[in-house]
Amino acid sequence: MIEAANGPDSWIWWEWVGDHQDEILSRLREHISLTVLSVALGVLIAAPLAIAASRRRVLYTPLLVVGSILYTIPSLAAFVLLLPWTSRREAALIVLTSYTILVLVRNIVTGLDGVPADIKEAAQGMGYSPLRMLVRIELPIALPSIVAGIRIATVTNVGLVTVAALIGQGGLGALINDGLRRDFSTPLVVGATLSVALAVALDFGLLGVQYLAAPWQRRSR
Repeated sequence: MIEAANGPDSWIWWEWVGDHQDEILSRLREHISLTVLSVALGVLIAAPLAIAASRRRVLYTPLLVVGSILYTIPSLAAFVLLLPWTSRREAALIVLTSYTILVLVRNIVTGLDGVPADIKEAAQGMGYSPLRMLVRIELPIALPSIVAGIRIATVTNVGLVTVAALIGQGGLGALINDGLRRDFSTPLVVGATLSVALAVALDFGLLGVQYLAAPWQRRSR
């Protein structure tokens, strides 16, 4: 019974986990790298677009339409279509970044729209330039909505990165695919468990960033 509970046929074989720690950590680092980099690129692209859309509303609907189209393209199909023109890592980053645009643009615009008009009028009366008002007034007030969008994009991409394993860039998804291919539950369980744990850790980490970056919100509660 003891051998069966700790053997290759068990739900998780701890000896295999111990023997493959380097591989597991390597896959975890790859997963984190792809997730964080794609979300960071998404923020760099979406932030100026969202700010422009909040200033010129005529841009908002076209941006949402484009973002929706990008979001609805099946990830695996997008990976395959990009491979003839890019490396595997570049294809993964392009697709993963594109999936963040819609939610980031929408949340940033929503956050900026939520800044009270009287606060903006007071800042204008104090001689704030548009750039200074954006940096000192609007973005800090919009921070909860912005962080919420980043959290959604991050958790979503943690899951999507596993699909990139099908083109050799999947981080923990490679362990999941290995387990499915060999009908071996241990790498599958390890990959799936770490993916969930990573999503939860990044989500709480972003909440912590918001908590530290917006102390005035704590005082107002």
